Amino acid sequence: MATAPGPRPKPKPKKAPATAAGRATKTRVRVPKVAPVGRSTSVALVPVPKSETPPDLADPRRSDVDEWGRSEHTREIARQVYGPLYRTWHRVEWEGLDNIPTEGGALLVSNHAGAIPSDAPAIMHGIETELGRPVYGLADEMFKRMPVVGTMWSRVGGVLAHPDNAYRLLREQEQLALVFPEGTKGTGKTYGERYQLRRFGRGGFVQIAMRAGVPVVPIAVVGSEEAMPMLWKSPQLAKLLGIPYLPITANMLALGPLAGMLPFPAKIKIRVLDPVRFDVEPDQPRYSRSLIMDTSERIRQQIQEALYDMLRQRESVWFG
Repeated sequence: MATAPGPRPKPKPKKAPATAAGRATKTRVRVPKVAPVGRSTSVALVPVPKSETPPDLADPRRSDVDEWGRSEHTREIARQVYGPLYRTWHRVEWEGLDNIPTEGGALLVSNHAGAIPSDAPAIMHGIETELGRPVYGLADEMFKRMPVVGTMWSRVGGVLAHPDNAYRLLREQEQLALVFPEGTKGTGKTYGERYQLRRFGRGGFVQIAMRAGVPVVPIAVVGSEEAMPMLWKSPQLAKLLGIPYLPITANMLALGPLAGMLPFPAKIKIRVLDPVRFDVEPDQPRYSRSLIMDTSERIRQQIQEALYDMLRQRESVWFG
């Protein structure tokens, strides 16, 4: 027995073929995600009130080495070791020590001599013990490159001679800085050239003092030329070793190569001249080149005349 056919399923509508226009008109609608309850998605910074006085933070450093590498502990050891040489060996004598300011920055400028100069430690030791002020010695980059020597030089107050370093010491920190404008030309002089000052470069130390707004204090030293006189030097060997000069000193000939590092007991006299102050505004981008050069030469001449006067008054190299 035949049954009646059921209702036919409706045919599915055919999709129209996608066209370029159709594809161009399609847009995707993104539904924003809803963050779970209790979780914040804000990245806004919440203002925090600043305290008027910042809290004191514990210094994480385990030593007393400052930003320049100077250590007061090492300086104290150096003062104890060098003290007998200062008092009984060289019998250092000062004149005009009150010309060095007891506060504020000042640039100390001195002559420089001796294969291993005795003037720098004498000046630094005397000012620290007599005035109680630390002195930072500006030195050539050669000292910083030497293993062990460079570190020890920094620990006792040596700083790389750079205008920015000198400015920070003088202007921002109001310290005493010692510079030798002759550089290695002064320490490289032979005994026959003693007490004849070399040219003070291009007067960079004058420009630094003007920019920092501090005085220049000229210093004349007699006795360091005879403490370690250079008899001969080899430019060829020095160039091969990468050093300014390779000296042969009277100390080496008299005491041998190792004991020749000890200076002769020449009496050292130090004369501090009147400070040179500048009537210019500090922190200027540039200063008169002619003023800088004239002032540099005038300071060099003052130190030279003081050296000649001290030599005329000196009766003995060993007893003054």
